[in-house]
Amino acid sequence: MQVRILPSAHGPKAPERSGAFGVPRAAWAATAEGRLSSEELQGRWWTWAATEPAPTNPVGDEDGSACGRNQPEDVWYLAGTFGTQAERTCAVPEGLPLAFPLMNMFGTPADCADFMSTAEGSAVLDGEEVDADAHQAESIEIRSGAGNPVTGTDGSFTAHGCGLWVQLPAPEPGEHSLEIRGRSGGFSVGVDYTLTVDAA
Repeated sequence: MQVRILPSAHGPKAPERSGAFGVPRAAWAATAEGRLSSEELQGRWWTWAATEPAPTNPVGDEDGSACGRNQPEDVWYLAGTFGTQAERTCAVPEGLPLAFPLMNMFGTPADCADFMSTAEGSAVLDGEEVDADAHQAESIEIRSGAGNPVTGTDGSFTAHGCGLWVQLPAPEPGEHSLEIRGRSGGFSVGVDYTLTVDAA
């Protein structure tokens, strides 16, 4: 979401180096400020999106039924689309911060420079626009599973990730609306989320 995921136009280039499939839990921890570093944010999100096969992949999800797939314990990821519009309803556990891209991609540093030159987007939570951070070409490790439509590969590889990203504190219990819009070049996405946070 948020996502300008480009598996066709900007799929993984030849891996810059191979990496171990497993990542230590400590390496995935949020910073003291409760926000993931750029490398963690992008690498972890791409891994989350790329470990799920096509039928239940959160990026291809049309109604929100796949939003809870493979979520980590310390953050709740949201996804864009592969270039379409979607309306999703998603139950989010209380106490977890949200993280998602408005537009994103991975490839080479040159790919990222071209992509970011026209990338724009917005996120509106409960009627108020929230800030997004621009992340330029960052070396990230992506782990992907068989049959996923995001990378089209199975295994671990290194690429450069970039995009417009949002990290939000854990929302209060109740129902929330989130509108995500993104565009870069001729590619655009839009997702309207209804998020329901149940008190623990």
